[in-house]
Amino acid sequence: MNTTTLSQKHLKAFEGFMLERELSCRTRMQYLRAVSRLLAQTNTAIPDRVAILTYKDELLNTYTVTSANAIIAAWNLFFRFIKREDLCVRQYRIQRKIFCRSEEELSKAEYQRLVQAAEQKRNKRLALILETLCASGIRVSELAAITVEAAREGFATISCKGKTRVIVIVKKLRNKLLCYAKARGIESGVIFRTHSGKALDRSNIWREMKALCHMAKVSPKKVFPHNLRHLFARLFYAVDKDISKLADILGHSSINTTRIYIISSGKEHRRRMEQLHLIL
Repeated sequence: MNTTTLSQKHLKAFEGFMLERELSCRTRMQYLRAVSRLLAQTNTAIPDRVAILTYKDELLNTYTVTSANAIIAAWNLFFRFIKREDLCVRQYRIQRKIFCRSEEELSKAEYQRLVQAAEQKRNKRLALILETLCASGIRVSELAAITVEAAREGFATISCKGKTRVIVIVKKLRNKLLCYAKARGIESGVIFRTHSGKALDRSNIWREMKALCHMAKVSPKKVFPHNLRHLFARLFYAVDKDISKLADILGHSSINTTRIYIISSGKEHRRRMEQLHLIL
């Protein structure tokens, strides 16, 4: 069996392994791409440690540290799968961020302008999607859990990454969702759907959101679905101050992940530093 055939055999088996572990489709595709590139770069079915470390040193020429670490995570899972833990390599160390750049943080006012821009474009579906994501803190991939039945009950059950959680749909959002569904003749099932009845694809939502930037006067760098989840997290924490509860709402296994969502803006961090009055 040649190297190419053996590599494909390993990758196919690895895909099945990730499916059994209930990794999301997106994660499986990302991990397969990362491992495929490694095998192509080293031109072998199972690369040696020197080749792996050499390629690792080149990652930062192309990727950010965060992206490079995601690639390394994929490699290490693959090596554990083929029972070659000796090939696993360390991820790059990253100092925890204590504040986020202002150009990355979506404000509540900017979010409101995006919703208003969607309404002005007569894109009621997009406006309601923005409100649903921001008011619930769910991932865009979890929108399929927002059904007519869930809106009626005021609760949505979400299963993701092997975990199940229940999120609250506030009264005002419930009413909007049910009115939207009724106007479109949707009596049951997923509310945000295509004309063929399938759940919306995240790429379509991403593109529609980007198209609002100019009218809403919001930097495109800030406009993507996951930033609405970050905004929800910051606003919830500002009111409740319970990071454990927030982690449960967001579906995080570790509050260390949740901390990333609630770091203050650079502007806020600067204000707090100025209040120390340490310069004479």
